Amino acid sequence: MLQLNSQRAVALRAWWNALCPEREIFLRSGGQVKFLRISRRAQLWTLGGTAALLLGWGGVTAAMAIDGMALKQERAALAAKGQSVAKAAGKVADYRKSVDQLAQDLEARQDFMDELYRAHFGGDDDKAGEDLLGTDGQDEKAAQQTKISIAPEAAPLMRLQDRQRRFALLLTGAVERRAERAAAAIRSFGLDPDKLARNAARAQGGPFVPWNGDEKALTGELEELADAMARMEFLERSLLSIPSGQPTSTPMLSSSYGYRRDPFNGHAAFHAGLDFPGHRGQPINAAADGKVSFVGQRSGYGNVVEVTHGNGIMTRYAHLSGFAAHIGDKVARGATIGRMGSTGRSTGPHLHFEVRLNGQAINPRRFLEARKDVLQVQQIAKARFADVGNRG
Repeated sequence: MLQLNSQRAVALRAWWNALCPEREIFLRSGGQVKFLRISRRAQLWTLGGTAALLLGWGGVTAAMAIDGMALKQERAALAAKGQSVAKAAGKVADYRKSVDQLAQDLEARQDFMDELYRAHFGGDDDKAGEDLLGTDGQDEKAAQQTKISIAPEAAPLMRLQDRQRRFALLLTGAVERRAERAAAAIRSFGLDPDKLARNAARAQGGPFVPWNGDEKALTGELEELADAMARMEFLERSLLSIPSGQPTSTPMLSSSYGYRRDPFNGHAAFHAGLDFPGHRGQPINAAADGKVSFVGQRSGYGNVVEVTHGNGIMTRYAHLSGFAAHIGDKVARGATIGRMGSTGRSTGPHLHFEVRLNGQAINPRRFLEARKDVLQVQQIAKARFADVGNRG
């Protein structure tokens, strides 16, 4: 074993001597020869130094390459982060824009509801609708308890939106109930409110003026509210136009509507109205709000005043001794439009009173004998329109 190791050492030393043998270099200069001897140790130091330089240069190069790659990665990461920040900023901008748009929509919707309420009820404050709804803030509390899975800054807007929707639904229900009371009152007079509405719907016109509001603000709830408001408006105005007021202070009748014997020849005849006896010059009053459409004489009627009330309803006041109104005058229920007399085909001072629907005579008694609850509905409608008118 010892011999084997000695052989290996001798072989290694021989390989080392062969790799770096001592070298001699002869230099000739100016006819002189110089001898330069390079030992094995010097060669090893030179070789080691060269290897060290090469390794150092390689290390520096590798480090620079690694630093370059790291810098490139950092730049890529910064660029990606910049894009992420820009994207987030864009989302924030879009979010703010959406919040602003929502705020504008809510503002437009609130303006629409305020204007709608003012037009129909004359209200102009935050308590709009309380007279109809009887609310005590419960809808607002419910809105505050609603779970909203959105950003905190948008929560108040969403609560306002929810409250507006609740308000619109509640107000629509209240308006529909009030409209139905007016419709029931109209039916009590023997008239069909839906038929009146269809007749009125055919009579429309006017120049086209584009809607200058935001159509998006008219949600389904608000469209239903607007329709309900319009129907209530029509029915209450129609109810006020029904001639239920007494045309004169006389409490009794001298002749009823329908069949009778003619007072002049005794033959069977149709009487198209009611006769109220009285004294000459007694005031004759309009039975409902309307517009004077005729003042003059008609065959058999003598002096006549006719008042149109809309929806095809017209009242006629005949045998007058004098006029207190002119064609085109707008008159209110109870306004004096003439004086009792005995002109035309008449046997003495009295008022001949007719109610006509689309030109056909109908019995006025059912209008003049309206129930108390119907008259109350009329008074409520009259008070509402008066309040709206006073508020402008």
